[in-house]
Amino acid sequence: MPKLTYPTAPTADQVDDFHGTLVEDPYRPLEDVDAPETRAWIDAENRLTFDVLTRIDARAAIRARLAELWNHPRAGTPWRRADRWFQLRNTGLQNQDVLWTSGTPEADGHVLLDPNALNATGTTTLASVDVSDSGRLAACAISEAGSDWQTWRVLRTDTAEWLDDRITWAKFTSAAWTADDAGFFYGRFPEPPADAAYEAPNRDMELRYHRLGTDQAEDRLVFSTPQQPEWILVPEVVDGGRLLVVTIERGTDPEQRIHVADLTEGVDRVEVRPLLDAADASYHLIDAVDGRLYLVTNGEAPLGRVIAVDSADPTAIREVVAQGADAIEHAQLVGGRLAVVTLQDAHHRLTIFELDGCHVADVDLPGIGTIASLAGRREDPDLFLTFVTFTAPSAVLRVHVADGTVRAVRQPALAWDPDDYVTEQVFVASEDGTRVPLFLTHRRDVTPAGDVRTMLYGYGGFQISIGPTFKPEWLAWMERGGLLAVASLRGGSEYGKAWHDAGRLANKQRVFDDFAACARWLVSSGWTRADRIAISGRSNGGLLVGASLTQHPELFGAALPEVGVMDMLRFHRFTIGWGWTSDYGSADDPEQFKALLAYSPLHNCGPTSYPATLVTTADHDDRVVPAHSFKFAAALQAAQRGEAPILIRIDTDAGHGAGKPVSKQLDERSDVLAFLEAALNGSL
Repeated sequence: MPKLTYPTAPTADQVDDFHGTLVEDPYRPLEDVDAPETRAWIDAENRLTFDVLTRIDARAAIRARLAELWNHPRAGTPWRRADRWFQLRNTGLQNQDVLWTSGTPEADGHVLLDPNALNATGTTTLASVDVSDSGRLAACAISEAGSDWQTWRVLRTDTAEWLDDRITWAKFTSAAWTADDAGFFYGRFPEPPADAAYEAPNRDMELRYHRLGTDQAEDRLVFSTPQQPEWILVPEVVDGGRLLVVTIERGTDPEQRIHVADLTEGVDRVEVRPLLDAADASYHLIDAVDGRLYLVTNGEAPLGRVIAVDSADPTAIREVVAQGADAIEHAQLVGGRLAVVTLQDAHHRLTIFELDGCHVADVDLPGIGTIASLAGRREDPDLFLTFVTFTAPSAVLRVHVADGTVRAVRQPALAWDPDDYVTEQVFVASEDGTRVPLFLTHRRDVTPAGDVRTMLYGYGGFQISIGPTFKPEWLAWMERGGLLAVASLRGGSEYGKAWHDAGRLANKQRVFDDFAACARWLVSSGWTRADRIAISGRSNGGLLVGASLTQHPELFGAALPEVGVMDMLRFHRFTIGWGWTSDYGSADDPEQFKALLAYSPLHNCGPTSYPATLVTTADHDDRVVPAHSFKFAAALQAAQRGEAPILIRIDTDAGHGAGKPVSKQLDERSDVLAFLEAALNGSL
């Protein structure tokens, strides 16, 4: 393919002064997504991108096979409220998951809410569901076109009828029902400016109580922190409805605060008070029993431990499960026991403990995989979980907490045999000698031949562990002879607090070094060569790919930076971006500015020969606003001195990824696979 002629992006003579350093930002006009010049540029870029994609011979076959691989029944963990069970399911190619209810966890039951019937385009999403303890009412968070903004509505579970209640301008929150079904606590933000609903910073969250049958304007203000406008308030009602627990977070800060309120005298007399208010560690609520809160914390335990805290006396702390050799990631109180999920070299283990910390059982999980979700209450005899591997989608398992025995509940029929694939784990020495886990998955007949098409995926941030995960596009890649390499980089939670700290703030460059080391290992180990490696990542992983691409273009044959954070000097000025400064720092700080400028993908697009690159984003992404990808793609196109194409695929009526209709996912993922395969084959 001859070198492409790229659309002319709108520019401006914008220069910013950062602590005496002048930084040009010529593509600043692209931050205005709705400006006519930006819309024209978007249309022109999409025309160019799809002109290239439609010429890839394998594209249609890839999409057809991907649809077959996607078309299998899926189900989340079932959960119980009173005598009703609830579960999210998908028959395979339904655009959105459907809420079902039944009398037992294994029964088929009937549909309670089908979001696919709310919008013919499939872009209306059931983002969250909170069912009252009686099981009679369900608060449903509805999202449109992929936005983080949610509207809460209330559904009667016996008749599937909507009540008139409607709660708007909510995000990053839950609906916490009071025990009498009279209403629920929730968090909301002030209504943003009409012309900046998807860009304006999200600050000044308030905790309110909505009483059913009343207008939202009458909702009682329960708690707010005007002196701390960046605090996020997440409510939960526990201990049989007697206690309101408010977890206070500041964006993605690794520390939390815990506040509580007594509900026994009614919601009109609620007073939220601090319990653990020092923000000295992470605190994640498990449950409460007789006034004692059970929490997972890394306080005095970098790998995590479980503690019990008296809600009336924060000094009365008892250790329940001590720190062990592996990092604790989650815990659930079920059947009067604690089910504790730990990470062993980036894959999950499950152990059952008594509430006094005595060991009950090690649960025998089916192989190297990830526990994607847990469900169960302290009265339930069984824990339900979903377990996923690189080659098989989520299976619902039922664990009897009395002895840890396991049996499968739902195992879908598949259009492939997972046993045809193998997963192994190796450890790569990073630049400073750190041992980085790397999962390798491939068809059994694929061997290190020096030229295997390889997809290298990573994330590396925000205490998010990266381990076994099933994605139909990954399976399609492997089915077509490719190697999948998934790296568990520093910045995640794979080895607890120290692993996270080693990859954030001034240490962020180590994440990119880990990724580069994995790429070099794939070559030195005999699996492949540099021009046969495609790197992939989303969101913070998109930043990873962008930084890796601009620092080491010679290490890769293709790049897929998706919905990435690319402008490290301005990310904190949009929506929830300010909340990421715990991992990135802020350009408002002189020292942090230097570190950010050193790796910011947008600001390091120097003229050189870059590998084939496909940037992806969406026009309704209000998590990582699309301006990041717009500006980066324009800068990379201008800097390209080689022949490889630099393209951007801009989805419409879609957001950061959550809730994207299956039809849109199929279109996007098949385009991505076709592009990467063609790029590594040298046929673009």
